[in-house]
Amino acid sequence: MASRLLFRSAVRAFTRTGAVRAAAPVRNMSAGGIPTDEEQATGLEREILLALKHGEDPYNMLKPKSYKGSKEDPNIVPSVNNHRIVGCICEEENTAVIWFWLHKGEAQRCPSCGSFYKLVPQEYHHYH
Repeated sequence: MASRLLFRSAVRAFTRTGAVRAAAPVRNMSAGGIPTDEEQATGLEREILLALKHGEDPYNMLKPKSYKGSKEDPNIVPSVNNHRIVGCICEEENTAVIWFWLHKGEAQRCPSCGSFYKLVPQEYHHYH
């Protein structure tokens, strides 16, 4: 109760004296606003955001492009190494996964169904 009375009397005194009301502090950065994720990200996070912005998929997070799986149009498997283990679900409703090593070079076949896979080298700046 006392605080309300003090507050009201302060407001009356402030308005009677004709004092200019101070503007509320504006919260903005020197560039004119709050920075975006791309502007404030650094290191690996920045590299990932820039790659996604340019339409690249740095960690194969998006659905892969569909391939025929033939020798002429093999399933592309990106890798930062010269080899990678690949799992093939040979039939659409099959629950078994056929695992095999894929090596850099020519397209290789799945030992079970015969679909072709090709390892494509992919480099990122943060691996150097």
